[in-house]
Amino acid sequence: MKIKSKLLTISFLLFQALLFAQNNGTVSGTVTDGQGQPLPGASVILVGTTNGVQTDFDGNYTLNNVSSSGTLAFSYIGFATQEIPINGRATINISLQEDTQSLDEVVVVGYGTQKKADLTGSIATVKSEDITRTPSGAAMQALQGKVAGLQVVSSGAPGTGPTIRVRGIGSYVDGASNPLYIVDGTFFDDIDFLNPEDIESISVLKDASAAAIYGVRAANGVVLVETKSGRKNQKPQITYNGYQGVQIAQNLVTLSNTEQFATLARESGSAAEAQFIENAMQRYGRSRVNPNVPNVNTDWYDLILRHALQQNHSFGVTGGSENIAYSVGLNYFEQEGILKMKNDFERLNVRSKLSFDISDRLNVGVSTLFSNATRYRPEDTAFALAYFAVPVMPVLDPSKTDAFPKPYANAQDLGYRGTQNPFPIMENTENRNKIRNTLMAIDLSYQVVPDKLTFKTAYYHNFETLEVREVRLPFFFGNGNAFRENAELIKRSETFSEQTWDNTLTYDDSFGKHNLTVLAGTAFRDRSFELLEAKGLNFPNGPGIGDESYFLDLSKTIDVDGVGDDGSRQYFFSYFGRVAYNFDDRYLLYGTFRADGTSKYQEKWGYFPTIGAGWVISEESFFPQTDVINFLKFRGSWGELGNANVASSTGGITSDEVDAAFGDTRYPGLVTSSDFEALKWEVTEETNVGITARMFNNQLSLEADYFRRDTRDAVIPVSRLLVPGTTRQNVGKIRNTGFEVVLNWNKRVSEDFSYNIGANFSTLDNEVLDLKGQENLTTGGDLAQRTVVGGTINPFFGLEVAGVYQTPEEIQADPAAQAAIGNGLTVEPGDFRFVDHNGDMIIDAQDRVDLGSYLPTYTFGFNLGLNYKAWDFSLNVIGQGGNVIANQKRFAIRQTPDPNIDRDFAINRWNGPGSTNSYPSARGIRNPWSNQFLNSFFVEKGDFVRLQNVTLGYTLPELTGKFNPEIRFYITAERPLTLFDYNGFTPEVPDGRDNQTYPIPGVYTVGVNVKI
Repeated sequence: MKIKSKLLTISFLLFQALLFAQNNGTVSGTVTDGQGQPLPGASVILVGTTNGVQTDFDGNYTLNNVSSSGTLAFSYIGFATQEIPINGRATINISLQEDTQSLDEVVVVGYGTQKKADLTGSIATVKSEDITRTPSGAAMQALQGKVAGLQVVSSGAPGTGPTIRVRGIGSYVDGASNPLYIVDGTFFDDIDFLNPEDIESISVLKDASAAAIYGVRAANGVVLVETKSGRKNQKPQITYNGYQGVQIAQNLVTLSNTEQFATLARESGSAAEAQFIENAMQRYGRSRVNPNVPNVNTDWYDLILRHALQQNHSFGVTGGSENIAYSVGLNYFEQEGILKMKNDFERLNVRSKLSFDISDRLNVGVSTLFSNATRYRPEDTAFALAYFAVPVMPVLDPSKTDAFPKPYANAQDLGYRGTQNPFPIMENTENRNKIRNTLMAIDLSYQVVPDKLTFKTAYYHNFETLEVREVRLPFFFGNGNAFRENAELIKRSETFSEQTWDNTLTYDDSFGKHNLTVLAGTAFRDRSFELLEAKGLNFPNGPGIGDESYFLDLSKTIDVDGVGDDGSRQYFFSYFGRVAYNFDDRYLLYGTFRADGTSKYQEKWGYFPTIGAGWVISEESFFPQTDVINFLKFRGSWGELGNANVASSTGGITSDEVDAAFGDTRYPGLVTSSDFEALKWEVTEETNVGITARMFNNQLSLEADYFRRDTRDAVIPVSRLLVPGTTRQNVGKIRNTGFEVVLNWNKRVSEDFSYNIGANFSTLDNEVLDLKGQENLTTGGDLAQRTVVGGTINPFFGLEVAGVYQTPEEIQADPAAQAAIGNGLTVEPGDFRFVDHNGDMIIDAQDRVDLGSYLPTYTFGFNLGLNYKAWDFSLNVIGQGGNVIANQKRFAIRQTPDPNIDRDFAINRWNGPGSTNSYPSARGIRNPWSNQFLNSFFVEKGDFVRLQNVTLGYTLPELTGKFNPEIRFYITAERPLTLFDYNGFTPEVPDGRDNQTYPIPGVYTVGVNVKI
């Protein structure tokens, strides 16, 4: 027994010694965030033990008594926990990534924040790294395809932001469906002035419950922008992000070449057009390849377009001490236009953001932003002129010795009725906008009761100036409309100011299983606008004279008709409150109420309530605890919002003297009429239901929503009784409904490799419910759009093409064609055959039908991200469908003098029986029978799928020594491939009417990110 006891004792001591030897190691290192900033207070624990430490001020740690074969767990609030095997290493540095799937993550909501797990409304957030991946001067462009229910319609013109729609269009009035933008508490109509590199996150508040706290400007959704801030107890960090890129016009429309155009002219049946081809051959000679066509073959699109450069440079410094956090930034962005004229854009931004604690209870924040931009607008008519210009004419004609400043060729010299040369206007027009934005914000927060009751007062001022200078220099290359006689100078100065003063009192408390946040506040806003405009004629110009003469006082004449002076001022005052209640992380209640007062409408006050509720069923005791479903929440909300984006009331009462005769006596009198519009708020009522889920160890997230958004008291034009004309009245009703689904999968396979996959899909059904008894609302002239109850807002309206007449026998057998011939119209093979919808054997206006809406019925996005060691790769795909585009350029062929047309038509035109049943003949496209109304041939599908962004990056290995920057190089292809059938530059047309749409280029960039 004694021997056995001694052996046991010896064994135990050897085991302890071995154990001590295995755990006697030391591991040290640094913990940083995804941007290389140190994380003080991060936890480092040896897995399976209580042995752990926290990082110091610089993010450094040292952990003793660790096993060389153990595993360290690194964690920090708001970041994903990572477990790293030690594998005998003495130094382990790690960068924690923000846990975008974490339900404890705090998201920005109106006048405060909430945990993701507590949300009852529909809010989507896009982080900085996803925003800056898109090489664009417009921050909202980066959200395209990333937020379900958000439609982003791109713009290719430099300095022009995209069109943004949140869950469709709820107003008949143009521009009244735009969302509200809020940058660090300040209201804006757009954020095109912002540098994307300065943005920390963008949150889109989609439903009424989420947006209602912002009142009457939030009826169409809210875009909340948080700019980058410093952190307390953070060492200064310097960042530089820059890229250089080239823009290349994509999906160019190919126009008919000279041979095709000559064939079309001879097939048109017009002797004049055939003679014009002969005139071109006499003037410019015959082609050696084909002597039946002129020796000119001008590709006008190729000549007016160019490759254009784009560059961006951003510097930033962030940091903080125990009581102060700061962030400053400087950015320069420059973008050339792909149109070969002065249509460039450059912007310089300077920003600062400072927060400091005066005491334990009192904090003051100050932020400023100055943006100075210059934009040269493109000539609006350039692309349409190039589309119609005939290829049988060059840009310059040396024989025109009397032309100035250049011998521009003129199609009128060949017999055509139009000049058909875009270069005189492009090269002698300059439209410059100088845009300056100044944002100042100051706020003061005082904890009345520490950590429970906080009072905050904040003043925001957005001041914007716009200086417009439009220069139109004279030119001459022929009579008629081929000259500009006077040098014209237009100058316009616009000043916009918006001041806001917010005061809020927030109570935040937890007791037992109860969590309560109560907010009450007031908001005052003052919006003012002023405009001054003047026009001068015949200022000094000509060879050797530049923009030093572009001043009104040098003009010989001031055009009094070109002088304008305007302005407006509006006031808003609001009371609002919010209650957010959470019981045991299971039952959620959320409610807001806002009373808005304004000087804008006759109805001074509007009252708008919202309510939301959520049930976290996965927290219930009966819910199975498995790794399949980690979190499941049902949520729903209802709310009302006023829409103050509709222009204020106009009109008045007029009286006219009239005479009336009774018998032989004439009596004088008055006739009084009124076109005054007594408007009030449009009211948006929205219901939203959805689910939020996390599955498979929180690797898969799901957000799904159904919404119904009704706009009642919608402002629409209503015909006046007895008196011609219309007035706007609050009598319409419009509904938008849809589904939204977002899926994201994140997986860390190993220490070296991780990936993420995401997808979103949304639908939209837009329907007009009431027009106050009116049969329809029709606009658009020849390109008609008609709104009816049960249809969408402003769908295109025209005849439905049933095919193309192939033979005279088909025409003879068609009663509608015979009726048209009987009324003096010509109908021949190659003309359209239309559907007789009302069955009266006549094709007329009564046979027009809904040809489709420009609003897509579905949109989608897909993203893929891969990270392997120092390499990172990302890919985005977007798309939409269900919408149509009216090809206004092609439709205008019927009335534009002797123009060219695209090659698609030239190749596919009807040129004999059986050749096609879709395209008309060269004569038929201009035949009054075929184009008396808009028809379905000119209304094309707008569906597309686009490879939106591809990025490949490489982070250099860490350097040794005191100076140890993190450097990442990357290459990006933005919009390298778009698949669509529409016969135009792009299927992205904001209003569906494609006449002057600026091409959206592909952008290819090389860039570098540096963090010190």
